[in-house]
Amino acid sequence: MKTIVYLVIGILFGITMFKSEAASWFRIYEMFQFQAFHMYGIIGSALVLGVLMTYSIKRFNIKSFYKNAIHFEAKEKSFYRYMIGGILFGLGWALAGACPGPMYTLVGAGFMPMILVVFAAVVGTFVYGLLKDKLPH
Repeated sequence: MKTIVYLVIGILFGITMFKSEAASWFRIYEMFQFQAFHMYGIIGSALVLGVLMTYSIKRFNIKSFYKNAIHFEAKEKSFYRYMIGGILFGLGWALAGACPGPMYTLVGAGFMPMILVVFAAVVGTFVYGLLKDKLPH
């Protein structure tokens, strides 16, 4: 049953991404060229909503849908770690024209060349898994 719920949520997320044009290569290109506010508005709204939801979960001890406690683990802060990760993520996003959410959305919308991008992302994740113990974290 959980799988069906997650599948429906994923489909609704994909429809939202497509209808809001957040999966549009043109909109992403506009954002990287600083020509339009569209994507910054979507990302900024998601950021504000995420901060408010995280605060609410911590403040009011909100539990998951399955009545489990939600825990946030403190992580070591490292500027260089986030800078390098952000640069790599941004380069991949700029080269592919999509970040992970829109990659699947575009495949679902019929843009078959994105299958290659999804494949490359999965291979990259697998390689990271093999190398993560040797990388500076």
